[in-house]
Amino acid sequence: MTINSRLMRDWWYGVMWLLGILLLSGCQSFLSRLADESVSAVNTLPMPLATHEFSFDPFRDDVIGSIQVVTARHEDTLSDIARRFNLGYEEIVNANPDVDPWLPGAGTRIIIPTQFILPDAPREGIVINLAAMRLFYFPKAEDGKLQKVITHPVGIGRVQWKTPEGATRITVKDENPVWRPTSSIHREYAKNGNPLPAAVPPGPDNPMGTHVLRLAWPAYAIHGTNKPPSIGLRGSFGCIRMYPEDIIGLFNEVAIGTPVRVVNQPRMVGWRGSQLYIQVYPVLEDDQRNHDKLFVKSMRKTRSALKGQINARPHQTLNENLLNEVTYNPRSTAVPVTKTELSLQRYLEQALHVQNTLPFNATWAEDFNKNFTTAEIQESGQVQ
Repeated sequence: MTINSRLMRDWWYGVMWLLGILLLSGCQSFLSRLADESVSAVNTLPMPLATHEFSFDPFRDDVIGSIQVVTARHEDTLSDIARRFNLGYEEIVNANPDVDPWLPGAGTRIIIPTQFILPDAPREGIVINLAAMRLFYFPKAEDGKLQKVITHPVGIGRVQWKTPEGATRITVKDENPVWRPTSSIHREYAKNGNPLPAAVPPGPDNPMGTHVLRLAWPAYAIHGTNKPPSIGLRGSFGCIRMYPEDIIGLFNEVAIGTPVRVVNQPRMVGWRGSQLYIQVYPVLEDDQRNHDKLFVKSMRKTRSALKGQINARPHQTLNENLLNEVTYNPRSTAVPVTKTELSLQRYLEQALHVQNTLPFNATWAEDFNKNFTTAEIQESGQVQ
């Protein structure tokens, strides 16, 4: 090979090497730019709104909160997102019927049903709606200020261990309780080949968690749990279960003697602004009442009450198509049914898209030290 040929070859290799470096650098810059733009797009979304503590005018409104939307991450399950936003399992699954609860998939749009119609009950003390699997605590209102309400998801009694309905009160507040199973619970465990001791001391194996509000009803209480995924399911022996972080806050808020009322209202009706809302939950499988008749009665009562005569409310016309869609396809989501031409899909599409992160005043610190399996959650009460 001549000197000129070698020089030409070396020059060509040098050019190709330089081009390779430039292309690689450009590709890396391009990928970095895409990543930065993706992060930027997420960060431009607003922070989530409050999900458990609200204020409202009790003389005008029955609806609190707002529906929100998040984008699932690849590692999310609906159970993870539910706890992040202080929701129960059934609530978030009902709101997203076409989403796989265990593999929603990165980029999937998730409805966060953090808009609630308050139960039709006196707004004092604690009110628990079994159908919604949700607790509402109404602290005593201060003169001249809006009414405050704190709401949390709960777990309730299994079909064969129904949580009772009616009025009671808090009689005892216990920290680090000892669980003393009743004789019927002992028989149940023994029948399943898992006999219990006479008492279970405080600690991670105690199903009552760390705090208990005992009720005037013997053998029933509002308490924490060592199985957080059971919240929003029928998994207890009749007691009201709460997320560990939620029972602590409620325990510190309420006093002995606080009234507690347990209702079962799967079809809720209420006012907000000029609109009439309904919120429908699946009827509990052991509830044999005629809910069509009950709903007609509830609708008539809500529209004829003094609250229903404010401003333009008496002149609102029901959107019958939307009313039927929401009533017979329970989504655990509050929807205004006096907006003409509105469909459920269109209403949900208007929901605020927020960051998939803890709300500002979240009760949970998002500690994933313990990751629960599908089987464990089913054992907690999903499958009876």
